[in-house]
Amino acid sequence: MTEQELILLGLLKESPKHGYEIKKEIKEILSLFAGIDLKSIYYPLRILEKKGLVTKRITKPGRRPQRLVYTLTPKGESRFKELLTKSLLNFKRPQFSLDLSLYFLNYIKPDTLKRRLRARLHVLEGLSRGLRQMIGSLKKQKSASLVYILEHNLQMVETESRFLTDFIKKL
Repeated sequence: MTEQELILLGLLKESPKHGYEIKKEIKEILSLFAGIDLKSIYYPLRILEKKGLVTKRITKPGRRPQRLVYTLTPKGESRFKELLTKSLLNFKRPQFSLDLSLYFLNYIKPDTLKRRLRARLHVLEGLSRGLRQMIGSLKKQKSASLVYILEHNLQMVETESRFLTDFIKKL
């Protein structure tokens, strides 16, 4: 649960949030680069609460229904800092679906392989363009953290594109 913990504690470090806000931020921002899709955030939040890392309080803003708002505790802030510093030295091998396909390369016809790899290359080129546009837009908004993440992703996409270009030539 350490990745989930890092994400949830990090989002609550920004500010107290209710569950829907947390889920929305994960879906709209973090899932783009972190590959995270939490089906339920309430169970992990309950665990964090039992550990004393977050507290919850009930709010009722205006005519809206009651909400549970989660806040980071001092213990939670300490745990967040610990997880954040550890994650900077965590080396998980990035996984590309291409690697699995390359392993079974002998079972696909060469012409089909070339066609599929060119199609993948085309998708990657579109992804690169989209990432460059997003980076340009975010630089104007001065959103440094997301710019760094997108630049990192852009470099990985461009590296795979170079590999594919060279690989297709070898076939």
